[in-house]
Amino acid sequence: MSTATPPRPGPSSATATPSTPLPDPAAIPDPPAAAPLSPPTPPAAASRIRAALDWRVGFAALAIIWGFSFLLIKVGTHGFAPFQVTFGRLFFGTAVLAVAMAVRRERLPRGSRTWVHLTVAAFFLNALPFSLFAYAELTIPSTLAGICNATSPLWGMALSLVALSEDRPTRRRVAGLGIGFLGVLTVLGAWQGFSGLDLTGTAMALLASLSYPVGWIYVRRTLAGSSSSHLSLTGGQLLVATLQLALVTPLFTTLPTSFPALPLLSVFVLGALGTGLAILLQYGVVAEVGPTTGTMVTYFIPVIATAAGVTLLGEELTWNTPVGALIILAGAALTQSRARKPAGGKPADGKLSGGKPASGRPRSASAQP
Repeated sequence: MSTATPPRPGPSSATATPSTPLPDPAAIPDPPAAAPLSPPTPPAAASRIRAALDWRVGFAALAIIWGFSFLLIKVGTHGFAPFQVTFGRLFFGTAVLAVAMAVRRERLPRGSRTWVHLTVAAFFLNALPFSLFAYAELTIPSTLAGICNATSPLWGMALSLVALSEDRPTRRRVAGLGIGFLGVLTVLGAWQGFSGLDLTGTAMALLASLSYPVGWIYVRRTLAGSSSSHLSLTGGQLLVATLQLALVTPLFTTLPTSFPALPLLSVFVLGALGTGLAILLQYGVVAEVGPTTGTMVTYFIPVIATAAGVTLLGEELTWNTPVGALIILAGAALTQSRARKPAGGKPADGKLSGGKPASGRPRSASAQP
């Protein structure tokens, strides 16, 4: 999941019309007998097809990148301490966003109050969860970490009922919350007394998943009205998170005596692709199809994380893990459901379509694993 505020959906290229007049049909010669009889694809239709393919490709790439993030974390911790993995991830991710900001001629946000809010957001959306996942995967498989990440919508729904007055509970959403946490108990094997499970590592992964919605709610309350661009805010947020880890890492770790190739490559890919490029991909998907469809990538992450961990790392998979994951995803989907729009055109929760509140301020985004 990403840490950025989704951009406002822009006008789609699919609505464009040809800029040149169509030729006179009488001037077109009859096709030869072997030619297909179907008419050529109109430019507008071709544009719609390209746009649909573009966001689907970006969506699939985002799901794959974030799904493999847990495998990359696991491999990274084979050569480096968890804080070092997190610092490298943030460093390379920030570098990618810095290049993107330079290309687009974006500037970092201004104002001391904005930077104070970014410091808090960076802690809850980057520094804390990234570090917790890295420490958790010292003792739990990457598959379990990926499934724990899928509980973020459940935590978010529970917290939003308390912290956000506009998020009203419904029977469907409350039922989804209960179903989701039933799935968590299924994954953990509660009926077996959690035997064979590292409770500390699992608790860290669940706390990391809880940290994301805490950050979302804070961003929504403090930075939703900022005049800075989404890319600028996210770039500043990752920069602050990198500085936070630069201060903490030397206090708890020593300089590595070696730099093994595979763990180093994993940390680089985790930062450059799993953090930097993934945020840019999410911008494109959300701008094309809106935040509702864009955040559905959350439901594919544990599936890919499980497949990667089992096939590439040889992690064991018992029946309750995939069954519990499906229950979690079903509950998470219910918690994200909204009331249907009434005849007036506005949803029951008072927000306009496209993911923006009625006030016009952008909503906060999903987090990344």
